Amino acid sequence: MQTSIFNLSRLWRRNKKSNRQTQDEYFPPGTNIRLEIMSSSHTTLDAAAADRKARLAKLASLKRQRSETESEPTDQKDSAGTSTSKYLSGRNYDWETKGAKLGFENDPSQGAATLEDKAAEIAAATAQAAQENEDAEKPIDLFNLQPKKPNWDLKRDLEQKMKILDVRTDNAIAKLVRQRIQNSQAAATAAGTRGGDGDGETAGIDGEMLVQGIHTREREEAEQEKGEDWS
Repeated sequence: MQTSIFNLSRLWRRNKKSNRQTQDEYFPPGTNIRLEIMSSSHTTLDAAAADRKARLAKLASLKRQRSETESEPTDQKDSAGTSTSKYLSGRNYDWETKGAKLGFENDPSQGAATLEDKAAEIAAATAQAAQENEDAEKPIDLFNLQPKKPNWDLKRDLEQKMKILDVRTDNAIAKLVRQRIQNSQAAATAAGTRGGDGDGETAGIDGEMLVQGIHTREREEAEQEKGEDWS
């Protein structure tokens, strides 16, 4: 390690000596060329420094002037802004409402199938299918389950036929009541007494009572049939 440092120092000294010899050959001692070169380099550096200082001073003055113009009062700007009229291009202006357009007049997706609608349909179909599967998987409630009677199909067919018969029965009853009232009124007029009017009124009352009795009887029969069904 010490030998390598010693060799490096010897090499550096030899290069320094050779450089000094070449310098003496080109610029022999006793001449002022070396001094002239150094002085010329100093003068060029001084000129460059002076030029740079001048440019910096110019930039500083321009910056100062710009800051002064920007820091002026804004009264002139306000007055200029009020005096000039605003220019409206009309692109976003609605001539009917005399104001800015708020948005689309019509829905852009009107009459067209959108992804949102399809997604809603798929979600509704999925929910319905899930509900049907859930209802199908529910167990049968044996406590509320009641067996039907053996004659339930006969009663079902009989009810359809009884509807027609009930209408005919009501019409026949109304016809009989009307005939009875007319007969009682005719008998009263033939007798020519005042009591005939009372008889007609009593006949009408009897007809109404007859209709009410028939309805009450039908209700009792219906209640009786319901009791038989529950039993």
